[in-house]
Amino acid sequence: MYLKRLRTLRLSSGLKQTDIADILGIQQTVYSRYERGFQTIPLHFLVKLADFYHTSTDYILNRTNEKNPR
Repeated sequence: MYLKRLRTLRLSSGLKQTDIADILGIQQTVYSRYERGFQTIPLHFLVKLADFYHTSTDYILNRTNEKNPR
Protein backbone atom coordinates (compact mmCIF):
# COMPACT_ATOMS: atom_id res chain seq x y z
CA MET A 1 0.00 0.00 0.00
CA TYR A 2 1.50 3.31 -1.10
CA LEU A 3 0.94 5.97 1.53
CA LYS A 4 1.40 9.17 -0.47
CA ARG A 5 -0.18 11.17 2.32
CA LEU A 6 2.56 10.15 4.75
CA ARG A 7 5.08 11.81 2.46
CA THR A 8 2.85 14.85 1.93
CA LEU A 9 2.29 15.29 5.67
CA ARG A 10 5.99 14.90 6.39
CA LEU A 11 7.07 17.40 3.74
CA SER A 12 4.41 19.94 4.68
CA SER A 13 5.74 19.77 8.24
CA GLY A 14 9.28 20.42 7.03
CA LEU A 15 10.52 17.07 8.29
CA LYS A 16 12.92 14.50 6.87
CA GLN A 17 12.43 10.76 6.89
CA THR A 18 15.08 10.53 9.59
CA ASP A 19 13.01 12.84 11.81
CA ILE A 20 9.95 10.60 11.53
CA ALA A 21 12.04 7.46 11.95
CA ASP A 22 13.42 8.90 15.20
CA ILE A 23 9.88 9.62 16.44
CA LEU A 24 8.90 6.02 15.71
CA GLY A 25 12.15 4.58 17.05
CA ILE A 26 13.06 2.86 13.79
CA GLN A 27 15.70 3.20 11.07
CA GLN A 28 15.16 5.67 8.24
CA THR A 29 15.34 2.88 5.67
CA VAL A 30 12.42 1.09 7.34
CA TYR A 31 10.34 4.26 7.38
CA SER A 32 11.19 4.85 3.73
CA ARG A 33 9.78 1.41 2.89
CA TYR A 34 6.50 2.32 4.64
CA GLU A 35 6.24 5.60 2.78
CA ARG A 36 6.95 4.00 -0.60
CA GLY A 37 4.68 1.04 -0.01
CA PHE A 38 7.37 -1.63 -0.02
CA GLN A 39 6.48 -2.69 3.51
CA THR A 40 3.21 -2.54 5.43
CA ILE A 41 3.22 0.00 8.23
CA PRO A 42 2.26 -1.52 11.60
CA LEU A 43 -1.01 -0.25 13.03
CA HIS A 44 0.60 1.20 16.15
CA PHE A 45 2.92 3.34 13.98
CA LEU A 46 -0.01 4.48 11.84
CA VAL A 47 -1.92 5.58 14.93
CA LYS A 48 1.17 7.31 16.35
CA LEU A 49 1.66 9.24 13.11
CA ALA A 50 -2.00 10.23 12.94
CA ASP A 51 -1.71 11.61 16.46
CA PHE A 52 1.57 13.36 15.63
CA TYR A 53 0.10 15.05 12.55
CA HIS A 54 -3.23 15.79 14.30
CA THR A 55 -5.21 13.90 11.70
CA SER A 56 -6.97 10.56 11.36
CA THR A 57 -5.76 7.20 10.20
CA ASP A 58 -8.53 7.36 7.60
CA TYR A 59 -6.95 10.51 6.15
CA ILE A 60 -3.52 8.88 5.96
CA LEU A 61 -5.05 5.79 4.35
CA ASN A 62 -6.88 7.98 1.82
CA ARG A 63 -10.30 6.88 3.05
CA THR A 64 -11.34 10.51 3.56
CA ASN A 65 -10.18 13.89 2.32
CA GLU A 66 -10.97 15.56 5.65
CA LYS A 67 -7.55 16.25 7.13
CA ASN A 68 -8.72 17.48 10.53
CA PRO A 69 -11.42 15.22 11.96
CA ARG A 70 -13.86 16.65 14.46
